Amino acid sequence: MGIDALVFDVLGTLVDEPAGLRAAIGAPAPRADPDELVALWQGHIETEQRRIVAGDRPFAASDVLDREAARLVAEASRGELSQKDREALATAGQRLPPWPDTVEGLARLAEHHPLIGLSNACRSTLLRINANAGLRWHQALSAEEARTYKPDPAVYELAVKVSGAPPDRLLMVAAHAWDLRGAQRVGLRTAYVARPVGDPPSPADHFDFHAENLLDLAAQLGERGR
Repeated sequence: MGIDALVFDVLGTLVDEPAGLRAAIGAPAPRADPDELVALWQGHIETEQRRIVAGDRPFAASDVLDREAARLVAEASRGELSQKDREALATAGQRLPPWPDTVEGLARLAEHHPLIGLSNACRSTLLRINANAGLRWHQALSAEEARTYKPDPAVYELAVKVSGAPPDRLLMVAAHAWDLRGAQRVGLRTAYVARPVGDPPSPADHFDFHAENLLDLAAQLGERGR
């Protein structure tokens, strides 16, 4: 399999989004159930992104959706959050911890492949996620440039255009089966990386790689390349 570049999902695949949100919510609202509030946050984001992809809502960047989600969380926390806490919560999506293998795994993979980040996070949020988590890219792309969200084909086509390679020479890496299905529809090859917060494949899914983490993926690519 010839691969010209690796294309990575970021949220959930490289950074632990629920853990970052839980930390931001739990400290100022200790009496609230952080898992319940994280589910509320993520449910709002997923719903609104789907509405935008379907054309039921005009495009709004991810930082706008984050502020909406933060307002819902603040309302559900029964008045425990001060105005300062609310402002900090609105930017919680910028401070997400990497998975233990992420930084080393990206470095290992970058020894042999150009790396492209492809995230639903807006440009300014993606910049801060990359800096906070220590993510190093050859190119980082935001769905904001396509004014829609994955799994809209227009987002994956950003990576195809930037790489200058045919879609079947790009490998999309994600912990979300829905994301990989979207990439397949554009012709990209796919690698599923297992994460506790991901969307696991169904029996009907057929991806090119299944890896325990990025280090495992690097090993599999090395074996395939020899």
